[in-house]
Amino acid sequence: MDEKVIDYSWLFRTLLVKGIIVPFRAAKSAEAYQTIWSEEKGSPLIYLTYELRNALQEQVSEPVVVAMRYGKSSPKDAFDELMQKEPQLDEVIAVPLYPHFAMSSYETAVDYAKQIHQKNNYPFTLDFIKPFYNDDAYLQALTENMKPYLEQDFDHILFSYHGVPARHIKKSDITGKHCLQVADCCNVPSSAHKFCYRHQCFDTTKNVVERLQISKDKYSNSFQSRLGKGWLQPFTDKRLEEMPAEGIKKLLVVCPAFTSDCLETLEEIAIRGKEIFLEAGGETFTMIPCLNVHPLWVSALKKWVQDNSENSKMLLKNY
Repeated sequence: MDEKVIDYSWLFRTLLVKGIIVPFRAAKSAEAYQTIWSEEKGSPLIYLTYELRNALQEQVSEPVVVAMRYGKSSPKDAFDELMQKEPQLDEVIAVPLYPHFAMSSYETAVDYAKQIHQKNNYPFTLDFIKPFYNDDAYLQALTENMKPYLEQDFDHILFSYHGVPARHIKKSDITGKHCLQVADCCNVPSSAHKFCYRHQCFDTTKNVVERLQISKDKYSNSFQSRLGKGWLQPFTDKRLEEMPAEGIKKLLVVCPAFTSDCLETLEEIAIRGKEIFLEAGGETFTMIPCLNVHPLWVSALKKWVQDNSENSKMLLKNY
Protein backbone atom coordinates (compact mmCIF):
# COMPACT_ATOMS: atom_id res chain seq x y z
CA MET A 1 0.00 0.00 0.00
CA ASP A 2 3.05 2.29 -0.12
CA GLU A 3 2.10 5.09 -2.54
CA LYS A 4 5.72 5.44 -3.63
CA VAL A 5 5.74 1.79 -4.69
CA ILE A 6 2.28 1.61 -6.25
CA ASP A 7 1.78 5.22 -7.26
CA TYR A 8 -1.93 5.22 -7.97
CA SER A 9 -4.88 6.75 -6.14
CA TRP A 10 -5.70 5.24 -2.73
CA LEU A 11 -8.88 3.59 -4.05
CA PHE A 12 -7.26 1.98 -7.08
CA ARG A 13 -4.22 0.98 -5.00
CA THR A 14 -6.50 -0.70 -2.46
CA LEU A 15 -8.39 -2.60 -5.15
CA LEU A 16 -5.14 -3.66 -6.80
CA VAL A 17 -3.43 -4.80 -3.60
CA LYS A 18 -6.36 -6.43 -1.83
CA GLY A 19 -8.18 -7.64 -4.92
CA ILE A 20 -5.32 -8.95 -7.05
CA ILE A 21 -1.86 -8.87 -5.50
CA VAL A 22 -2.59 -10.41 -2.11
CA PRO A 23 -5.06 -13.12 -3.26
CA PHE A 24 -2.99 -14.22 -6.26
CA ARG A 25 0.61 -13.54 -5.26
CA ALA A 26 0.79 -14.29 -1.55
CA ALA A 27 0.84 -18.07 -1.99
CA LYS A 28 3.45 -17.82 -4.77
CA SER A 29 5.63 -15.58 -2.64
CA ALA A 30 5.38 -17.97 0.31
CA GLU A 31 6.36 -20.86 -1.94
CA ALA A 32 9.32 -18.89 -3.28
CA TYR A 33 10.51 -18.02 0.23
CA GLN A 34 10.44 -21.69 1.22
CA THR A 35 13.14 -22.41 -1.36
CA ILE A 36 15.63 -20.02 0.29
CA TRP A 37 14.50 -20.07 3.93
CA SER A 38 17.02 -21.15 6.53
CA GLU A 39 15.62 -23.37 9.28
CA GLU A 40 18.22 -22.00 11.66
CA LYS A 41 18.34 -18.33 10.63
CA GLY A 42 15.09 -17.61 8.76
CA SER A 43 14.97 -14.94 6.03
CA PRO A 44 18.33 -14.36 4.29
CA LEU A 45 17.68 -10.63 3.97
CA ILE A 46 17.14 -10.32 7.71
CA TYR A 47 20.00 -12.45 8.97
CA LEU A 48 22.45 -11.07 6.42
CA THR A 49 21.51 -7.52 7.41
CA TYR A 50 22.14 -8.33 11.06
CA GLU A 51 25.44 -9.97 10.17
CA LEU A 52 26.37 -6.75 8.40
CA ARG A 53 25.32 -4.77 11.45
CA ASN A 54 27.51 -6.95 13.68
CA ALA A 55 30.49 -6.64 11.32
CA LEU A 56 30.18 -2.84 11.27
CA GLN A 57 29.72 -2.66 15.04
CA GLU A 58 33.07 -4.37 15.48
CA GLN A 59 34.75 -1.46 13.68
CA VAL A 60 32.97 1.55 15.18
CA SER A 61 32.38 2.66 18.75
CA GLU A 62 28.97 4.22 18.10
CA PRO A 63 25.95 1.92 18.51
CA VAL A 64 24.67 0.38 15.27
CA VAL A 65 21.07 -0.83 14.90
CA VAL A 66 18.91 -2.17 12.08
CA ALA A 67 15.68 -0.67 10.79
CA MET A 68 13.41 -2.11 8.11
CA ARG A 69 11.10 0.00 5.94
CA TYR A 70 8.45 -2.69 6.36
CA GLY A 71 8.31 -5.08 9.32
CA LYS A 72 10.63 -5.33 12.30
CA SER A 73 12.71 -3.65 13.48
CA SER A 74 10.89 -0.50 12.42
CA PRO A 75 12.56 2.93 12.39
CA LYS A 76 10.78 3.73 15.64
CA ASP A 77 12.11 0.53 17.21
CA ALA A 78 15.60 1.46 16.02
CA PHE A 79 15.38 5.07 17.26
CA ASP A 80 14.07 3.95 20.66
CA GLU A 81 16.86 1.38 20.96
CA LEU A 82 19.45 4.04 20.19
CA MET A 83 17.96 6.39 22.78
CA GLN A 84 18.13 3.64 25.39
CA LYS A 85 21.78 3.02 24.59
CA GLU A 86 22.69 6.71 24.31
CA PRO A 87 20.26 8.93 26.30
CA GLN A 88 22.27 12.03 25.33
CA LEU A 89 22.18 11.11 21.65
CA ASP A 90 22.39 14.18 19.41
CA GLU A 91 22.87 12.73 15.91
CA VAL A 92 21.77 9.63 14.01
CA ILE A 93 23.24 8.75 10.63
CA ALA A 94 20.94 6.52 8.59
CA VAL A 95 22.33 4.42 5.75
CA PRO A 96 19.64 3.34 3.27
CA LEU A 97 21.13 0.15 1.82
CA TYR A 98 20.18 1.04 -1.73
CA PRO A 99 23.05 2.07 -4.05
CA HIS A 100 20.69 3.81 -6.48
CA PHE A 101 17.92 6.36 -6.03
CA ALA A 102 14.39 5.13 -6.71
CA MET A 103 11.13 6.43 -5.33
CA SER A 104 10.07 2.85 -4.48
CA SER A 105 13.23 2.09 -2.45
CA TYR A 106 15.56 4.88 -1.34
CA GLU A 107 12.98 7.68 -1.33
CA THR A 108 10.26 5.82 0.55
CA ALA A 109 12.75 4.56 3.17
CA VAL A 110 14.10 8.06 3.77
CA ASP A 111 10.70 9.76 3.82
CA TYR A 112 9.28 7.20 6.24
CA ALA A 113 12.22 7.52 8.64
CA LYS A 114 11.84 11.31 8.54
CA GLN A 115 8.12 11.01 9.34
CA ILE A 116 8.81 8.78 12.35
CA HIS A 117 11.56 11.10 13.55
CA GLN A 118 9.36 14.18 13.33
CA LYS A 119 6.21 12.55 14.68
CA ASN A 120 7.94 11.35 17.85
CA ASN A 121 9.93 14.56 18.45
CA TYR A 122 13.23 12.80 18.96
CA PRO A 123 15.93 15.18 20.25
CA PHE A 124 18.63 14.05 17.82
CA THR A 125 19.23 15.21 14.26
CA LEU A 126 18.72 12.66 11.49
CA ASP A 127 21.09 12.56 8.51
CA PHE A 128 21.15 10.19 5.55
CA ILE A 129 23.92 8.74 3.42
CA LYS A 130 23.15 9.56 -0.21
CA PRO A 131 22.87 6.94 -2.97
CA PHE A 132 26.37 5.56 -3.46
CA TYR A 133 26.08 4.07 -6.96
CA ASN A 134 29.25 5.85 -8.14
CA ASP A 135 31.15 6.07 -4.84
CA ASP A 136 34.72 4.77 -5.05
CA ALA A 137 34.44 2.68 -1.88
CA TYR A 138 31.26 0.95 -3.08
CA LEU A 139 32.69 0.36 -6.55
CA GLN A 140 35.90 -1.05 -5.11
CA ALA A 141 33.95 -3.45 -2.90
CA LEU A 142 31.76 -4.48 -5.83
CA THR A 143 34.66 -5.13 -8.19
CA GLU A 144 36.71 -7.04 -5.63
CA ASN A 145 33.67 -9.14 -4.79
CA MET A 146 33.31 -10.00 -8.49
CA LYS A 147 36.96 -10.71 -9.28
CA PRO A 148 37.17 -14.35 -8.09
CA TYR A 149 34.25 -15.29 -10.37
CA LEU A 150 35.92 -13.75 -13.41
CA GLU A 151 38.70 -16.33 -13.17
CA GLN A 152 36.37 -18.99 -14.54
CA ASP A 153 35.58 -19.36 -18.22
CA PHE A 154 32.56 -17.24 -19.20
CA ASP A 155 30.99 -15.79 -22.32
CA HIS A 156 29.10 -12.88 -20.82
CA ILE A 157 28.28 -10.96 -17.63
CA LEU A 158 24.70 -9.83 -17.13
CA PHE A 159 24.19 -6.90 -14.75
CA SER A 160 20.65 -7.48 -13.53
CA TYR A 161 19.06 -4.58 -11.66
CA HIS A 162 15.71 -4.49 -9.91
CA GLY A 163 13.07 -3.18 -12.27
CA VAL A 164 10.82 -0.17 -11.77
CA PRO A 165 7.97 1.23 -13.87
CA ALA A 166 9.13 3.67 -16.52
CA ARG A 167 6.65 6.21 -15.13
CA HIS A 168 8.69 6.26 -11.87
CA ILE A 169 11.71 7.39 -13.87
CA LYS A 170 9.70 10.21 -15.42
CA LYS A 171 8.16 11.20 -12.08
CA SER A 172 11.62 11.52 -10.53
CA ASP A 173 12.88 13.73 -13.37
CA ILE A 174 13.30 17.15 -11.78
CA THR A 175 13.58 18.77 -15.22
CA GLY A 176 10.35 17.19 -16.44
CA LYS A 177 11.75 16.84 -19.94
CA HIS A 178 14.82 14.61 -19.95
CA CYS A 179 14.43 11.04 -18.65
CA LEU A 180 13.05 8.66 -21.31
CA GLN A 181 12.27 11.70 -23.47
CA VAL A 182 15.71 12.62 -24.84
CA ALA A 183 17.56 10.23 -27.14
CA ASP A 184 20.19 8.27 -25.20
CA CYS A 185 19.04 10.21 -22.13
CA CYS A 186 21.20 8.31 -19.63
CA ASN A 187 24.37 9.37 -21.43
CA VAL A 188 23.38 12.99 -22.05
CA PRO A 189 24.45 15.15 -19.08
CA SER A 190 21.49 16.41 -17.05
CA SER A 191 20.60 17.43 -13.50
CA ALA A 192 17.88 14.78 -13.79
CA HIS A 193 20.52 12.09 -13.25
CA LYS A 194 20.67 12.93 -9.56
CA PHE A 195 17.33 11.16 -9.16
CA CYS A 196 17.35 8.86 -12.19
CA TYR A 197 17.47 5.19 -11.22
CA ARG A 198 18.10 4.04 -14.79
CA HIS A 199 21.08 6.36 -15.32
CA GLN A 200 22.56 5.42 -11.96
CA CYS A 201 22.30 1.70 -12.71
CA PHE A 202 24.01 2.14 -16.07
CA ASP A 203 26.67 4.31 -14.43
CA THR A 204 27.46 1.59 -11.88
CA THR A 205 27.92 -0.93 -14.68
CA LYS A 206 30.11 1.49 -16.65
CA ASN A 207 32.39 2.10 -13.67
CA VAL A 208 32.65 -1.57 -12.77
CA VAL A 209 33.51 -2.82 -16.26
CA GLU A 210 36.13 -0.08 -16.62
CA ARG A 211 37.76 -1.15 -13.37
CA LEU A 212 37.66 -4.81 -14.36
CA GLN A 213 38.66 -4.09 -17.98
CA ILE A 214 35.72 -6.01 -19.43
CA SER A 215 35.13 -5.40 -23.14
CA LYS A 216 31.79 -4.05 -24.39
CA ASP A 217 30.85 -7.32 -26.08
CA LYS A 218 31.18 -9.23 -22.79
CA TYR A 219 28.52 -7.52 -20.68
CA SER A 220 25.01 -6.05 -20.77
CA ASN A 221 22.30 -4.67 -18.47
CA SER A 222 18.79 -5.89 -17.72
CA PHE A 223 15.98 -5.35 -15.22
CA GLN A 224 14.26 -8.01 -13.15
CA SER A 225 11.20 -8.38 -10.89
CA ARG A 226 8.75 -6.64 -13.19
CA LEU A 227 5.04 -6.51 -12.40
CA GLY A 228 2.82 -5.72 -15.35
CA LYS A 229 3.51 -3.56 -18.39
CA GLY A 230 5.56 -0.43 -18.81
CA TRP A 231 8.59 -1.47 -16.77
CA LEU A 232 12.22 -0.81 -17.66
CA GLN A 233 13.66 -3.03 -20.35
CA PRO A 234 15.32 -5.29 -21.31
CA PHE A 235 13.77 -7.81 -18.94
CA THR A 236 16.17 -10.19 -17.22
CA ASP A 237 14.05 -13.32 -17.67
CA LYS A 238 13.61 -12.61 -21.38
CA ARG A 239 17.33 -12.04 -21.87
CA LEU A 240 18.14 -15.29 -20.05
CA GLU A 241 15.87 -17.10 -22.46
CA GLU A 242 17.36 -15.41 -25.52
CA MET A 243 21.09 -15.53 -24.75
CA PRO A 244 21.87 -19.19 -25.53
CA ALA A 245 20.58 -18.74 -29.09
CA GLU A 246 22.99 -15.79 -29.42
CA GLY A 247 25.96 -18.00 -28.57
CA ILE A 248 26.14 -17.07 -24.89
CA LYS A 249 26.45 -20.44 -23.18
CA LYS A 250 28.46 -19.62 -20.06
CA LEU A 251 26.90 -16.81 -18.08
CA LEU A 252 27.75 -14.81 -14.98
CA VAL A 253 25.00 -12.72 -13.36
CA VAL A 254 25.56 -9.96 -10.82
CA CYS A 255 22.85 -7.90 -9.09
CA PRO A 256 24.37 -4.57 -8.00
CA ALA A 257 21.05 -3.02 -6.92
CA PHE A 258 21.04 -5.37 -3.94
CA THR A 259 23.67 -5.17 -1.20
CA SER A 260 22.40 -8.29 0.60
CA ASP A 261 21.18 -11.50 -0.97
CA CYS A 262 17.42 -11.89 -0.76
CA LEU A 263 14.41 -13.38 -2.53
CA GLU A 264 15.16 -11.43 -5.71
CA THR A 265 18.70 -12.79 -5.99
CA LEU A 266 18.59 -16.22 -4.38
CA GLU A 267 15.26 -17.40 -5.76
CA GLU A 268 14.50 -15.22 -8.78
CA ILE A 269 18.01 -15.32 -10.25
CA ALA A 270 19.99 -18.20 -8.73
CA ILE A 271 17.09 -20.68 -8.97
CA ARG A 272 14.46 -19.59 -11.52
CA GLY A 273 16.85 -17.58 -13.67
CA LYS A 274 19.27 -20.47 -13.84
CA GLU A 275 16.48 -22.84 -14.88
CA ILE A 276 15.37 -20.47 -17.67
CA PHE A 277 18.92 -20.13 -19.02
CA LEU A 278 19.80 -23.82 -18.92
CA GLU A 279 16.48 -24.94 -20.40
CA ALA A 280 17.06 -22.48 -23.27
CA GLY A 281 20.38 -24.17 -24.07
CA GLY A 282 22.83 -22.53 -21.71
CA GLU A 283 25.67 -24.62 -20.30
CA THR A 284 26.85 -22.91 -17.11
CA PHE A 285 25.17 -20.25 -14.99
CA THR A 286 26.77 -18.54 -11.99
CA MET A 287 25.18 -15.86 -9.84
CA ILE A 288 27.79 -13.71 -8.15
CA PRO A 289 26.68 -13.17 -4.52
CA CYS A 290 25.80 -9.72 -3.26
CA LEU A 291 28.25 -7.79 -1.09
CA ASN A 292 26.64 -9.18 2.08
CA VAL A 293 29.47 -8.85 4.65
CA HIS A 294 32.44 -8.45 2.31
CA PRO A 295 35.23 -6.72 4.27
CA LEU A 296 35.53 -3.87 1.76
CA TRP A 297 31.77 -3.29 1.94
CA VAL A 298 31.95 -3.04 5.73
CA SER A 299 34.90 -0.67 5.37
CA ALA A 300 32.89 1.47 2.94
CA LEU A 301 30.05 1.82 5.43
CA LYS A 302 32.50 2.72 8.17
CA LYS A 303 34.08 5.39 5.98
CA TRP A 304 30.76 6.99 5.01
CA VAL A 305 29.50 7.14 8.58
CA GLN A 306 32.75 8.59 9.88
CA ASP A 307 32.99 11.10 7.02
CA ASN A 308 29.38 12.16 7.57
CA SER A 309 29.97 12.59 11.28
CA GLU A 310 33.10 14.67 10.68
CA ASN A 311 31.24 16.84 8.18
CA SER A 312 28.47 17.41 10.72
CA LYS A 313 31.00 18.50 13.34
CA MET A 314 32.69 20.84 10.86
CA LEU A 315 29.37 22.41 9.89
CA LEU A 316 28.56 22.96 13.56
CA LYS A 317 31.99 24.47 14.14
CA ASN A 318 31.68 26.78 11.15
CA TYR A 319 28.20 27.80 12.18
